Amino acid sequence: MISIQFADGNIKSFAKGVSADAIALAISPSLRKRCLAAEVNGTLVDLSRPIEADAKVVLITDDSPVALDIIRHSSAHLMAQAIKIMYPKAQFGVGPNIEEGFYYDIDLGDTVLTDSDLPEIEKVMAKLVAQGETVSRQEVTKAEALKMFTNDVYKTEIINDLPEGEIITLYSQGDFTDLCRGPHVPSTKWLKHFKLLSLAGAYWRGDAKNKQLTRIYGTSFFSAEELANYLRIVEERKKRDHRKLGKELDLFMLSEYGPGFPFWLPNGMILRRELESFWYKVHLKEGYKLIQTPIMLNKELWEISGHWINYREHMYTSTIDDQEYAIKPMNCPGGMLVYKHDIHSYKDFPLKIGELGLVHRHEASGALNGLFRVRNFTQDDAHIFMTEAMIVKEISELVRLYDYMYSVFGLSYHIELSTRPLEKYIGEIATWDRAEKALADALNGMGKEYKINPGDGAFYGPKLDFKLRDSMNRIWQCGTIQLDMNLPERFDLTYIDQYGEKKRPVMLHRALFGSIERFIGILIEHYAGAFPTWLAPVQIKVIPVNNEIHKVYAEEIISVLSENEFRIEADYREEKLGYKIREAQTKKIPYQLVLGDKEVAEKTITYRRYGEQEQVTLPIADFVKMVKHEIVKK
Repeated sequence: MISIQFADGNIKSFAKGVSADAIALAISPSLRKRCLAAEVNGTLVDLSRPIEADAKVVLITDDSPVALDIIRHSSAHLMAQAIKIMYPKAQFGVGPNIEEGFYYDIDLGDTVLTDSDLPEIEKVMAKLVAQGETVSRQEVTKAEALKMFTNDVYKTEIINDLPEGEIITLYSQGDFTDLCRGPHVPSTKWLKHFKLLSLAGAYWRGDAKNKQLTRIYGTSFFSAEELANYLRIVEERKKRDHRKLGKELDLFMLSEYGPGFPFWLPNGMILRRELESFWYKVHLKEGYKLIQTPIMLNKELWEISGHWINYREHMYTSTIDDQEYAIKPMNCPGGMLVYKHDIHSYKDFPLKIGELGLVHRHEASGALNGLFRVRNFTQDDAHIFMTEAMIVKEISELVRLYDYMYSVFGLSYHIELSTRPLEKYIGEIATWDRAEKALADALNGMGKEYKINPGDGAFYGPKLDFKLRDSMNRIWQCGTIQLDMNLPERFDLTYIDQYGEKKRPVMLHRALFGSIERFIGILIEHYAGAFPTWLAPVQIKVIPVNNEIHKVYAEEIISVLSENEFRIEADYREEKLGYKIREAQTKKIPYQLVLGDKEVAEKTITYRRYGEQEQVTLPIADFVKMVKHEIVKK
């Protein structure tokens, strides 16, 4: 017999080799119906896996936090099974669950899928669900796995990369078998509520040198209602597409003469400058010293920094006076030169240097996407120099700053700690280990939850990534804090300690918005183009009911508003009042002021907020005070 301890602390005895499925049935048949997997000693396993020794067991039911991930991973296999039936020559790359669903990368040979093919794949998936096929797990050796997937170049490559002696697991349902670690649902009957969403191209293993596969995205839920609610959100997201709204609101444009190089239009420049002004004010208050470094610098600098070896394929270069130069893809090396310009003492620390620096990166043309993926963008960069003993305190200060800045925009976040890449990295592993531990210690000391993201650090140091969640429940990578003990070494940065000796500083790279351009794209969709008053390109639209009668008073009101530095537009066109009000709503202007006989007689204004029906009449002084307060409080 073995002892099984449950989440509530209770312990029961079961026969050795008992499965979580049998344990659930022994507790309650109704519980068994709701179970789709189990956690045994902290590891997720299939319900059918035998438990051979004493263990702590958590039964995973449909309301468990990880249950939806399992459903979606199994749905990826279901989709692959359907595709294999429809396209027998298909070969499969990887098919993970992701934040809101799943995808699978597939080599279909000469077959080209379109969106119109997705409903046909869904029909085959539905038939497989109706059959309620059992999902079974099998352990094989590396040699056995290679034999089974001998005709699949992608699975063969994955298997060959696995260490010798590692047990490999396969999952089967019907005639379909896939290479996978699992766990999976017990049966396809769990996968009733799914939807295939879109198609995309994806290079095998993310390398443009490899073949481009067809990536099919989908999602799945436990109920038809949850799926329907999600699909409604997807439709709302399409309406909020920043490329569509950017055009409608005259914010930015893109041109075939500069793919990936956005043009800012007058309204977009106002929005951008307001965001930058906010950034400058906050950073000056936080004690940052602001700099600007050149866009183009000599190749030798990029060799010292390590970018020439590790990032060369993403850099634009040119020859000046027979020497090779590169347009900066990052601000960091210029910041190193600024630091070396002076002699520094430990008394200067922490030394905070900030820069809104324009950088250029050569992105693949197929990856370009509005403001989200561009070839030139402004990083809101900062480099903080300190002693190693200051790391925990300074990271705490940065997280506090991030809390404030993101809260202004109504954005929540979670943190991921990204560790040393397996291949391209600079510096000693021991240095990386110390840096990673310092970041973890700082977060632990603050009581901040975080997730480990193995191998995703920058080539020069580990980092904390801030994943923002917007009003449409999407996750965006924006802020980052990178702890760097390598660049100070490569650039021979020093400071004088309290004993008069030269020491090496520790440096934090830090971006808050990440990219001004991308952050604006996120804000456009987050607010659906209806920006808060402090950010809105036009804050107030003044509309006289009748130009002949009310225009003089409108100009008096505009004069008052202008003196208070509001951004105003007046609509003196000979159009119907309703038309002008509707157009102001379409442009998502925060306030529309309608001025008629009553307002002229009483020396008041009547305003209507964007998205509201209520009209409010009050003295102009009260209106000015109200809007000013709103702008100051953001």
